[in-house]
Amino acid sequence: MPDIVSTTPGLYPLPDWAKEDLRERKGNQKEDLVDGTEGSAVSETYATVREELIARQKTAGLDRVVEGQARWDDMLAHPLAVHDSVETRGLVRYYDNNNFYREPVVTGELTPDGDVAAELTAAAEHADSLQAVLPGPYSLAELATDEYYGDEAAFLDAVAAFLAGEAEQFPAIETLFLLDPSLVTDPPEDDTHERLPAAIDTVADAVEADVVVYPYWGALPEKTYASVMDADIDALGFDLVSEPDANVYNAQEYGTPDDVALGVVDGQNTRVESPDTIRERVDRFDRQTPEVGRVYATTNTGLFYLPVNRFEETLDTLGAVARQEVVA
Repeated sequence: MPDIVSTTPGLYPLPDWAKEDLRERKGNQKEDLVDGTEGSAVSETYATVREELIARQKTAGLDRVVEGQARWDDMLAHPLAVHDSVETRGLVRYYDNNNFYREPVVTGELTPDGDVAAELTAAAEHADSLQAVLPGPYSLAELATDEYYGDEAAFLDAVAAFLAGEAEQFPAIETLFLLDPSLVTDPPEDDTHERLPAAIDTVADAVEADVVVYPYWGALPEKTYASVMDADIDALGFDLVSEPDANVYNAQEYGTPDDVALGVVDGQNTRVESPDTIRERVDRFDRQTPEVGRVYATTNTGLFYLPVNRFEETLDTLGAVARQEVVA
């Protein structure tokens, strides 16, 4: 049996008290969203939230602890939305759901600015076994609009280099999750397939940690799967909530890296299943696919969709999964 590591892909909901506090401190309109220049009072609120989220993960017994990304108003687009060379314009639907993010329009050179690194450095004061979370280079490029580089290839390379520059400033981490749902929802065109492994490697090479490419909301198409497998990564994610059969087929047919990340809990559903049920999903995947050394047991998406009480129940369930006995 593989080593099971319980974790999440981050993107946590704000506690109710923090929503009210931030509404009073910074407002609740589009122009009041985080842009990297928030004052000390707002920063203090987010610092308190960060400490609470880390403490709650420890209570749940998670093996990897994330910063939580409670400050990310724009979900995956956040690293660009707070950058000086990016203008945020109208609201855009966040994939195929009822959430929205500010369109990040790149108007200048994407030099590293240390925003995510600063969050992780603050988190490292409260957590061991820290896991970093970044958007994958392909998804971040897809979510953004380029008005500076002028070429899709150059833009993907620039986004990858920007993320790598950010990652180079991280404190010591155990794992880096690259969240890349666009690989499923908007697969690369043929010419992009050739550049995708290098873009992923650019980010992965920037850290001394296990790197997980984590797509979700379905299964990777065959050609995209092959391109991701060409990258030098430690683990690949499989969404066993959205399309379990197709993801198992990919692993059976095309193999996996040494480790895998399994989305075994629905990150958007308020019904939280038992640790036994979730552990059985892990064990079934293990029986049906090539042997792996480690399984990251996680939700299939970020958790900002959930009300706080269901979010906390989900953490507790995941924390218990690795301690469950093998299901026959």
